[in-house]
Amino acid sequence: MPKKILTGVVVSDKPNKTITVVVERKYSHPLLKKVIKVKKKYNAHDENNKFKTGDTVSIIESKPFSKNKRFQVMEKNN
Repeated sequence: MPKKILTGVVVSDKPNKTITVVVERKYSHPLLKKVIKVKKKYNAHDENNKFKTGDTVSIIESKPFSKNKRFQVMEKNN
């Protein structure tokens, strides 16, 4: 199975070697046919603490680093 790659905005960089990324997705409601925005937070591993709040980053699914960290930062997007 291919690994998930998600793009989002860093909302927290307080924990050591960890960032919190908010990923927003849009989908059409099956019955109401209305476009709905859903936001979800993911904890991602940031080995060198180089990403700061407000950065747009890509994260990739990886082995579990801790109880809640299942993603790793790939790169910074513009």
